Amino acid sequence: MPAKDVAQPDGTNRSLDLAVSPDGTPEPGRTYTIEARCGVAVRLYRGQTLSVINPSGHQVCDFWVFANGNLQEYLSMAHLHTSLGSIFPKVGDPLVSTERRTLMTITEDSSPGVHDTVIASCDHARYRELGCADYHDNCADNLRMALMAIGLSAPAIPAPFNLWMNVPVAADGGTSFEPPVARPGDRMSFRAEAEVIAAMSACPQDLTPVNGVGVAPDILQFTVSEA
Repeated sequence: MPAKDVAQPDGTNRSLDLAVSPDGTPEPGRTYTIEARCGVAVRLYRGQTLSVINPSGHQVCDFWVFANGNLQEYLSMAHLHTSLGSIFPKVGDPLVSTERRTLMTITEDSSPGVHDTVIASCDHARYRELGCADYHDNCADNLRMALMAIGLSAPAIPAPFNLWMNVPVAADGGTSFEPPVARPGDRMSFRAEAEVIAAMSACPQDLTPVNGVGVAPDILQFTVSEA
């Protein structure tokens, strides 16, 4: 059996149509919406700040960062854990790449600061494990399609920085999936320390409580500001 092309999604959704521009360059100061269950990628220049907004408070954002011009260098959770000596990033912390280079810095977090850096993005195989017989929107495919929409190909599906995702880690190493503790309108901001491509997925997970209990996956918003 031929190896799967990591850049090709297992299914499609409107992520293919949501690019902010043909090459992903956003209009500074404009508020963009990421539709529920979809993903968007944006091109950022050094010194620009990306702010990701959680209008409902219960929506998780899978977040990735790639070095512009070399997508093989990207934000790495394993390298981040080593750099920070922690699995819980906070304001002022650098987001480092597979080359141990700072790609972005967290400059704002209006939420209680509960995020996840341990869990992989949901994908087609995960939903099959959860009992889905048919295709289910997923963050891995949203990343693939968000990059495709601006003319790029995913070199891999890195472990994401899961904004607002609540995965408590017990003393014995056990984990659980819990609803977010973020509030409506909470935001996180990241200053680009290099030219990067940032990708965001409004996580489609509706079979575990990571996007809240009794609510459907919702939209996210983002803005980009100049230095």
